[in-house]
Amino acid sequence: MISYIFNRNVKFNLNKILNFSFFALFLLLSVNVNAQDAAEAAPAVSSEVAYILNTFLFLVCGFLVMFMAAGFCMLEAGQVRSKNTAVICLKNIGLFSIAGLMYFLVGYNLMYDGVDGGYMGSFSLFDRSSDVDLETGYAAASDWYFQMVFVATTASIVSGALAERILIWPFFLFIAILTAFIYPIAGSWQWGGGWLSEMGFSDFAGSTLVHSVGGWAALAGAILLGSRDGKYSADGKVNVIPGCSLPMTTLGVFILWLGWFGFNGGSQLALGSGADATAVADIFVNTNLAAAGGVLACMIVSKATNSHTNIAATLNGAIAGLVAITAEPLTPSMGQAVIIGAIGGIICMYGMKLLDMLKIDDVVGAIPAHLFAGIWGTLVVAWTNPDASLGVQAIGVVSYGLFTVIISFIVWYVIKVVIGIRASKEDEEYGLDMSELGTVSYPDFNKSK
Repeated sequence: MISYIFNRNVKFNLNKILNFSFFALFLLLSVNVNAQDAAEAAPAVSSEVAYILNTFLFLVCGFLVMFMAAGFCMLEAGQVRSKNTAVICLKNIGLFSIAGLMYFLVGYNLMYDGVDGGYMGSFSLFDRSSDVDLETGYAAASDWYFQMVFVATTASIVSGALAERILIWPFFLFIAILTAFIYPIAGSWQWGGGWLSEMGFSDFAGSTLVHSVGGWAALAGAILLGSRDGKYSADGKVNVIPGCSLPMTTLGVFILWLGWFGFNGGSQLALGSGADATAVADIFVNTNLAAAGGVLACMIVSKATNSHTNIAATLNGAIAGLVAITAEPLTPSMGQAVIIGAIGGIICMYGMKLLDMLKIDDVVGAIPAHLFAGIWGTLVVAWTNPDASLGVQAIGVVSYGLFTVIISFIVWYVIKVVIGIRASKEDEEYGLDMSELGTVSYPDFNKSK
């Protein structure tokens, strides 16, 4: 009797389970079919959602690029001697603040307002609108913020090249002119819809607009400023002047590497579709691979040509790889990204040797990493982007070079003649921290007797 009831219950339970399973499967299939139909019928995101996502991209990538200011500060502070590190800290926070104010007062509108295929925009204040204008695709203030941190990056490049002998207030004066006029006018030619944009020049995130412009400005300043005392001997020997902290320099490079994802990824300028999201992801991957290629190339070449692996060249190789891929981080394949970054790193390494041959003192290697690698990255766009012309890319490189170096040289020269740009030999010997700021970065190592 018990076995009969048990078997009957089992059959009953099995029937219930089977019936429920078939019913659940039917519902699941119905849901899947309906979901698939809904997905196929679903329209693209609304203009308001796209507006929100695009604004979010600008803001998030913008603060990643802002974090690069800390990277530049740490890189430079580690590459100079301890007696000059406080000045580096002041210069970096000062230039970031000056860049923001000058870009608000005149720079943004000079770069974007009414360029219309010409050579510059208007001399006017940026007027932030609090209204939601869905036709623009993003909040106006988010675009200003994202563009502002780019001009601050250009200014940071100049700081490291001229370290340990330039006076801070003449430096700040040049930065004000660079961020208010030189960079915005140059930027208007391409990103503002100016004459180079009309020609078909391509510079996705600024290998030339940001990095080469900063490099040209630094080169003009380094030539007029002269080398540090003791850097070059009368017999032509190049004397290595070690910085105070390689760990600090390495930290700076890692911060810059991280910030570069915002630099390049944000330059997609949109996140309102699946295609845009995929593009941003591809840009991240190519950016990372180019940096890795620059590091490995410099490690291998420096070891093959010297008895030791050159850590300074390796760290700059990462920066150069990042700069090189910045002109076009979307269209290269992953393998092409590695090659572009690797060649950029090697160009930077030998560019540092070239500057020493010419007796141009660049403390952190900013000119080879940003200018030389930036030129390479801009020209190689024609290899990976079928819409780009090598001839037009070369015209852009030459145009930006002539404009920036000539104007920068004139500005530096006027400042030098009127107020001076270089610290005295005595102040340089004892360190600019004390002469410029009246303090020291490491008091335990600077105790008075």
